[in-house]
Amino acid sequence: MLKNALWLFAVATIILLFFLPSFTIMQDHRQKNIEYERKIAGLEEKNKKLEEEKRLLREDPVYLEKVAREKMGLVREGETVLRLTPMNAEK
Repeated sequence: MLKNALWLFAVATIILLFFLPSFTIMQDHRQKNIEYERKIAGLEEKNKKLEEEKRLLREDPVYLEKVAREKMGLVREGETVLRLTPMNAEK
């Protein structure tokens, strides 16, 4: 009886030592997979926003003019741009 218990314990220990490293590696891969899924979801959301902006730039002239004025500094012919800078309070 004791001999069978020792034999069973030895076999269980060998099996545990054989499978423990692969189990740890599998858990690491699962964690990385979860992180990659989060990154993919974030990138898909960013892609949707960029697609919407692309659509607006192609189809909405008001949005296109707004972007051209704000981001590119373009003005219409005959317009004058006044840039106001805050006064330095230390003077």
